Amino acid sequence: MSAADLDLSPPEVPEPTFFESLLRYGLLLGAIFQLVCILAVIMPFNKSYEQEESAEKSEMKAGDQSKKAKGPVPQARQKPKKESKKKR
Repeated sequence: MSAADLDLSPPEVPEPTFFESLLRYGLLLGAIFQLVCILAVIMPFNKSYEQEESAEKSEMKAGDQSKKAKGPVPQARQKPKKESKKKR
């Protein structure tokens, strides 16, 4: 076998159809969207939102403490438990 016998030319690749091109770019867009979503979860983007959230939590804790200081809330109309009789 000589070098002239071997066909070293690139293979003929048909042009991609419209559907194949649409599928390729759709998959690319989907991958970019997923990366953006993952980065949004990992990296915080707005510090003022976190400050507002922490202020609301501290207000809720203060409200909870004042409720606890009042004492136990009486239960409305407790039903007596029925005693079961054992039959032999």
